[in-house]
Amino acid sequence: MTRALAIQAGIGIASGVAGIALLCRGAASPEGMYALRIAGTMLLALCLFLTGFALVAGMVGGA
Repeated sequence: MTRALAIQAGIGIASGVAGIALLCRGAASPEGMYALRIAGTMLLALCLFLTGFALVAGMVGGA
């Protein structure tokens, strides 16, 4: 795995950890809970995309 793919996977893992932290966090109002749920889901989706692409590119020997 090249350095770029390792950085991409690292950023993906970091965004996944941040997304899980947001999803497990409580909010004072229902609107706040909704916003946390949206932000956490978006960070988890970023995690899946970045780490998925890095994994596939590493498996096929790209970059």
